[in-house]
Amino acid sequence: MGFLSNKIARDEVKPGDHIYSWRQAYVYAHHGIYVGEGQVNHFTRGDGQETGTGTFLDNLIVSSSLNHGDTPCPNCGDRTKVGGVISSCLDCFLAGGDLYVFEYSVSPAIFLAKPRGGTCTIGASDPPEEVIHRANFLLRNGFGVYNVFKNNCEDFAIYCKTGLLVANTDVGRSGQAASIVAAASVVLSSPLRFVAGFGSLAVAGYGMYCASRLVSDIGMRWDVSKVPVERLVADMDDLAGMETKPEERLVADMAGMETKPEERLVADMAGMETKPEEKKTS
Repeated sequence: MGFLSNKIARDEVKPGDHIYSWRQAYVYAHHGIYVGEGQVNHFTRGDGQETGTGTFLDNLIVSSSLNHGDTPCPNCGDRTKVGGVISSCLDCFLAGGDLYVFEYSVSPAIFLAKPRGGTCTIGASDPPEEVIHRANFLLRNGFGVYNVFKNNCEDFAIYCKTGLLVANTDVGRSGQAASIVAAASVVLSSPLRFVAGFGSLAVAGYGMYCASRLVSDIGMRWDVSKVPVERLVADMDDLAGMETKPEERLVADMAGMETKPEERLVADMAGMETKPEEKKTS
């Protein structure tokens, strides 16, 4: 593994490692946790499921497992339509790409020397046994709904390694997502319009990009907290139980506000009339 490249050989990977492999000609990387015995737990969206961002990324980020066509993998089977946290063999996870390891506890200088997000973090990793426990627990219980900016494969792997959750859900823990947001902020930043000269513009823009990446890193953020994986899953279950579909809420509201027409008629008649035998008695 070199200074600028995190590429490793297969015999170098260790249980508890956060690994990744580039997809679509280095457009994005897919991340997971190596749990040993040639298996990787990773968070993915199945074929046909949306990413939460619209058509472009829905078409680009198809299922992150290798598509074997009519001959499924003898170890994993056909996983192209399976979404959520899944376990795959290393071959299916890599999908023909090279193997890279995500670095933890890097210095700010090394972090900024790697201009592409999603390869390292200033944050520290927990021991391998804790990492594997989280990865296997989430394999059985899920990691919520996939969203490319707020809850993606890198978010899953970073949580497994650190146990840290971000309070602000606009952007998750992902370095790739933070890089996209940082680049967009530079492009849309109004002060740069007043910087004279292309060279000055480039320097100022890169400085803003680096600063934005740095403050968004999981090791630098102030809005993170350590959350046990059991509590994370329990909170997700509670949230799912509190939410109902719009049509279910509409039916519930109507049931609370209205009575059936015949019930209203009976109630009105009871209030306006007395029974015949009661009239004779009086």
